[in-house]
Amino acid sequence: MPDESVKVAVRVRPFNQREKDRSAKLIIKMQGQMTTIANPETPNEEPKSFSFDYSYWSHDGFQEKSDGVLEPAGGSSYASQRRVFEDLGQGVLDNAFEGYNCSLFAYGQTGSGKSYSMVGYGQNKGIVPITCDEMFKTMDKNADPNKRFEVTFSMLEIYNEQVRDLLSKDNPKGGLNVRQNPKLGLFYVENLKRVPVGSYAEIEKRTDQGTASRTVASTNMNATSSRAHTVVTITFDQIIKSESGSETKKSSVMNLVDLAGSERADSTGATGDRLKEGANINKSLSALGNVISALADLSMGTKKKIMVPYRDSVLTKLLQNALGGNSKTIMIAALSPADINYDETLSTLRYADRAKKIKNKAVVNENPLDKLIRELKEENERLKKAMEGGGVVMQEGAGLTPEELDKMRKQMEEDIRAQLMANQAMIAENAQSWDDKLAEARTETEKIDVGGADNSRKSKEAYLINLNEDPMLSGVICHFLNSGETSVGRKDASPVPNICLSGLSIQKQHAVIFNKKGVIEIESVSGSGSKTKINGIPLTGRKALCHKDRILFGSNHMYVLMNPLKPETADNSLPKEITWEYAQKEIAQVKGFATGSAGLSKEQQIVQEQVLEILPMVSEVNAVSEELNKQKSFEVVLISAAAQEGGDITQSHASNDLVLVTVKMKNLLNGNTWLWERGKFITRRYLIQELYQKFLDGENISNIPKEQDPFWEPTEDVLIGTSNLFLQSLSYCLDFEDTLNISDYKGQEEGHLKVKLEPCDNKGKPIDEEAFVDDPHELLNKPYHFKLTVENANIHKSRFSKGIMVKYSVKNNGKVEEVKTPTVKNTLTPTFNHSKVISIPKLKQENLDFFESGCITLSIYGIQEDTMPDPKLLKLNTRELREASMYQDLRALTINQELRQMENMENSTANASGRRATMFGNEIASDTSHLKTEVVLLQRKYERLQQKERRMQQICEEWSKKPDGEKQFEPFYRAVSAVANSTGTRLKTRVQMLNQDGKHAGDGDTISLFVFDENEHELAQEASQNNGVVDYHKVAHHHYPDLQLSKAKTDSVIEEKDGTQGDQDSFGSVDLEPYMNADPEDSADRSKRFTQNGNRTGLLSDINTKREVIKPARNAVSEYSANKKTPSKSNGKRPSSADNNKTESSACVLQ
Repeated sequence: MPDESVKVAVRVRPFNQREKDRSAKLIIKMQGQMTTIANPETPNEEPKSFSFDYSYWSHDGFQEKSDGVLEPAGGSSYASQRRVFEDLGQGVLDNAFEGYNCSLFAYGQTGSGKSYSMVGYGQNKGIVPITCDEMFKTMDKNADPNKRFEVTFSMLEIYNEQVRDLLSKDNPKGGLNVRQNPKLGLFYVENLKRVPVGSYAEIEKRTDQGTASRTVASTNMNATSSRAHTVVTITFDQIIKSESGSETKKSSVMNLVDLAGSERADSTGATGDRLKEGANINKSLSALGNVISALADLSMGTKKKIMVPYRDSVLTKLLQNALGGNSKTIMIAALSPADINYDETLSTLRYADRAKKIKNKAVVNENPLDKLIRELKEENERLKKAMEGGGVVMQEGAGLTPEELDKMRKQMEEDIRAQLMANQAMIAENAQSWDDKLAEARTETEKIDVGGADNSRKSKEAYLINLNEDPMLSGVICHFLNSGETSVGRKDASPVPNICLSGLSIQKQHAVIFNKKGVIEIESVSGSGSKTKINGIPLTGRKALCHKDRILFGSNHMYVLMNPLKPETADNSLPKEITWEYAQKEIAQVKGFATGSAGLSKEQQIVQEQVLEILPMVSEVNAVSEELNKQKSFEVVLISAAAQEGGDITQSHASNDLVLVTVKMKNLLNGNTWLWERGKFITRRYLIQELYQKFLDGENISNIPKEQDPFWEPTEDVLIGTSNLFLQSLSYCLDFEDTLNISDYKGQEEGHLKVKLEPCDNKGKPIDEEAFVDDPHELLNKPYHFKLTVENANIHKSRFSKGIMVKYSVKNNGKVEEVKTPTVKNTLTPTFNHSKVISIPKLKQENLDFFESGCITLSIYGIQEDTMPDPKLLKLNTRELREASMYQDLRALTINQELRQMENMENSTANASGRRATMFGNEIASDTSHLKTEVVLLQRKYERLQQKERRMQQICEEWSKKPDGEKQFEPFYRAVSAVANSTGTRLKTRVQMLNQDGKHAGDGDTISLFVFDENEHELAQEASQNNGVVDYHKVAHHHYPDLQLSKAKTDSVIEEKDGTQGDQDSFGSVDLEPYMNADPEDSADRSKRFTQNGNRTGLLSDINTKREVIKPARNAVSEYSANKKTPSKSNGKRPSSADNNKTESSACVLQ
């Protein structure tokens, strides 16, 4: 038969409820065989297009029939389950009857609809059950007496590179072995149970048996269903008797594979983990991808010599025939339609596009039956002789040591022995009649109990029904609650409990459920230390249960109570169907995580997804730590953008609002902590599962090297907390020195950090104070340099005294640069005095925006060491250590909680909007920083207005002393108008200071002052020609020594109205409540809304007073100017406020 390409179909599912709640956007379109995907981040970009054999639109356009089957609505292109079968499943069936091997496998990320297409749900049967049903219907129609059929069924699961037989209760430790047939070169599973079946009903019951086995394994944490591959193999034999009486067998092997979730390994972010290579997460799928790529290259002839890596994983070994050999193969790729899954869906499409290039060469498997038996016997004789003759003789190979040769010889002998046994089993099977084998299998099938799925009892009795993260595994296990007491515990308890559970945190005597005439109550067994949660809340004492209550036994056993006798007790707010996702959200809410989705951005939706995914994993790992006594605890930590490392001075801080989901591991003996990114934790959790499985299998895990222990991690620097240095002062070329709070990821204060910002030149020399600008836009398109100095710190917790350093990231000269201070050891009050000059070659508007609203995040790290723990702690087990640690943490948080409760009571508006009314340290730091900067800016304005007022008074006094004949209005108007319309030109001059003897001392001090006059322009030009300095005699009348002007530095002490000095870092007298409750958009109007006392109020009051003094003169000038037909001129030299003067900063205008 000529080469035939693998057929590839893609299918897009409807939005799930979570996506509907979030108003997800559709990114998939289909037309004919064409599928397109649009990037939600770049809506103007051309969508990417792919062409497949079939593109199934199952997103919308359907209606539900009375029997629950979904069918296309009028005129829609909806692809129903039946249509998918007719296109794909019918081809599999036809090929099977013709004697070809067939393979059908489903690929896609978790939750994309793979299992729905393969198995189906409810009345909407998938490809596998429909194919099986149609096969037996076709067999029943056979009227040829010389043709008979034999069908065998097997079902296995591949998890963590181990094979489990889902139809057998007895699986060996480490799983079943995968062997290679030395004659055919194909791989097979040794001792896999193959069950004869004679009807679709028998296959259905065996499938239920396998599904129940998967559910139990998943619940016991022996496997995670989304990470496991399920392979159903149906061997379909047609035995045809010829006229001569000889029999020919036409055989077809149908592999129906539901692959594990295809989440990309790199998307989890498991980078830098020392144990990453040891984890088998996605190993099978990665190997499958490599095999598909190699086969595609081979089929297209792009490479001549290609080694297809079938041996890299168990999955690819078993799919060797399906992918690159004697098989007609179909792949169905399941697509998620929502924008949040764009990356994964695009990856799936590319994977499928690669697979369609593979070509197989299928042949009809037809051989005389007696020939097959004869060949098996002949092969067995050869194998026996090889074994009796001393085994396999190995010749020395290049580079192989005697030990390696011996190991290879033993492996080959073991393979031959296994093949010999397999051949003998096949001969024995052929010796037994098919009818006898089928009768034995049917007897066994009838005895199968898959969890008490008795629908008649479910309408009359209370029962527990299981929930699983895989919807296909939910509702599989059912426990009826008989009248009286029902005990829950492990099967090794005495007496044996009524409901036997196993796995993490399940005690021998775990709980007791009481059923008295339909009234259900539950109670933990006293003294057992068992963990049980009801609706997410830990069970304490005896509790009555209502219809649809959610019960979590231990870490993994989740059940829903169904009480048909008391349905009215159910909470009316509950959904119609309780799902695993709903129960996990409930647990997350109890732990304090928000689960609402309204108004969330895409990034926030991703974070919420990750939190809900990782919470049960953390609970599971904590339970393993307790059971194995690893002295470690784990908790989910959300690190906000403000608390993360890094800061880019070219971008707005608001654009980087993605919260990082991490897990903190804590050594309960010495307090050392580690923060693991989500991907690293998932990898470790997988390895922890492996370790726990070895423990369950009876292996001694106490002596494993620490480097191989997933609970062990070398000490590393720990993030004490972060401080946000706000940059608003840089917009005005102001120095800024402040003591910042160091806040941890919870917003709790861990210490203080003193830092300083100084505008400077490119060599770090501070620029003089006259560089101050009113309008930040004057800085645009000019080089800008500033120096960041980390001066010292004060850390609260003594365990960080081993060493402290500060790290931050900035964009320096266009390149992101990591800056790190030296490590200061053996102190909690380190002095760094570390400076860094940061340069912006050309200041842009985005830089100014970042100065106004952004910050540089300073991360303070502590050095950790493996110290000897308190001997008293060594006597405690992990559970007791966790309880002690939690108690200490609660004591430390008591004061903070009381303060936050007070804030919560005040912030009723924030509560009404659903936002937690807590003011975190970083937010307060931002507010304080902005307040301090505004105080300095207002002081600058105050100084200028003081001088302006004094100049007005001076002009009036000068004119009042003139003779009456010289008191002309026009010159007076020009003089007053020039001052009234000017915001002042700041100039420098030198003034001689007198010593105690009344003599001039030195060359004089340089001072700066504002000039309000008609000749401002000429004076400014003179200053520019004389190194920025003008002759004092020309501006002496603008110098008012009695005005105490403060320097343009925020580290100075501010003079208050009453002459006393106030520490500008202390805002204890300022009422911050209006600011805390203010919306961000109101920040520009703070001056109008603040009702605060102290420094800033005094400044505001004085500035407004000065304005009132000036107002009559300005009004008079304006009135006179309006009445003049032609404004008078003074030699064309009157300064224009538009041309010659600086404008007032919009950030500081007071109305």
